Amino acid sequence: MKKLVAVIAVIVLMAAVFEPTEGYAKKRTVDQIEHELRLIQQQAKAAKQQKAKAESQKQEAQHYKNKTQQNLQYVMDQISQVSDKMAKTSVQIDQTQDNLRKTAAELDATEERIQSREKLLESRVRLMYTDGSVSYLEVLLSSTSFSDFLERADSLKSFVDQDKDLLEQHKKDKALVLDKKKELEYQYAKAKDLYAEMEDQKEILDEKEQEKQVLIAKYDQKIEESDDLSEEQNEMLVNLVNKRTALQTEKNKLKAEEAARRAAAAKAAAKKRAAALAAKQRSSSRSTVASGGGFTGGGGPLYMPVSGGRLSSGFGRRVHPVTGEVGKMHTGIDLAVPQGTPIHAADDGIVTMAEWWSGYGNCVIINHGGGMWTLYGHIRNGGIKVKEGDHVSRGQVIAESGSTGQVTGPHLHFEVRENGVPVNPMPYL
Repeated sequence: MKKLVAVIAVIVLMAAVFEPTEGYAKKRTVDQIEHELRLIQQQAKAAKQQKAKAESQKQEAQHYKNKTQQNLQYVMDQISQVSDKMAKTSVQIDQTQDNLRKTAAELDATEERIQSREKLLESRVRLMYTDGSVSYLEVLLSSTSFSDFLERADSLKSFVDQDKDLLEQHKKDKALVLDKKKELEYQYAKAKDLYAEMEDQKEILDEKEQEKQVLIAKYDQKIEESDDLSEEQNEMLVNLVNKRTALQTEKNKLKAEEAARRAAAAKAAAKKRAAALAAKQRSSSRSTVASGGGFTGGGGPLYMPVSGGRLSSGFGRRVHPVTGEVGKMHTGIDLAVPQGTPIHAADDGIVTMAEWWSGYGNCVIINHGGGMWTLYGHIRNGGIKVKEGDHVSRGQVIAESGSTGQVTGPHLHFEVRENGVPVNPMPYL
């Protein structure tokens, strides 16, 4: 960013230093002007490298932003799944706690039964074995008759059986309740551990979510910074074209003086003005340039740059087809044509640029004089037919259409600029 600004500052400074004056221009030679042009070309090359680097950084930031957004969505899905599991586990914990409460109540009831049985047994033992001196045998031997003996024997057997049953139930109740309580306590502890584990997992996912959000904000800032360069690039482009135009005009003027063709040049200029005036009054003759179908123009003074092109995007603010940016200014018109369609010069002029330029891809700019120049963008690789400094004629093939730069498909991006400012090309075609 700082390097790019520094390069722009150098170009602007050179524009001020090398601005030709009427008196000084006559003292300089063509070699001196060509030397100045080479210096500007070096500065332009350095600036172009910085722009290409900025564009690469923007594309890289957009790539990682998209990737981070995908990862963020994955993390959010995981958070949702863990949250659902936590909710289910919470319900499970509540149910286990409820079962524990019920088991505790059952345990209390069993304890009461146990205590009741213990009191009964204790009472029975005291009754039967007071002071430890009474035995079953003594009870039997104290019978008054054989029938009393049998009755006492039956009663003792009944007591023994009943006591044995009470002891067996007592043992089973204790074992059952203790086992059930132990199982529920294990389930409760397991559910609590699972809930704590998922809480830790959710905390980690929340941290990852924050990290992804920070990364996305960082990439957004990088993309925004790259977009901010576009105004500086545009200003640099205007300054570069204006300076090249001024130097080439001065160079051509010196060549014209040396070749003693001033009169011929004046005659050609007068002829050009007459042709421009006549062109404004023609309405149908120009449209035949694109007789192959598609957009044919409206009878303006400029030659149709391509034949059979479909107007796919007009001049003005729009949603950018590649970046999706809303309200992005479209500084020209797009004419959709097949790859390799011949591109014609819109009018006579001098080529001031024939190279790659940022989002335009391979680009040709022609200066037509009077502050007006036209721009032809997205030319295919190897499709430029002219070079900087060439004189071109109206309708001359200067390039072939392509899809270089920021595009979604092959087409010609065509601009008309007045004093460096983009204007709507439609009235000119």
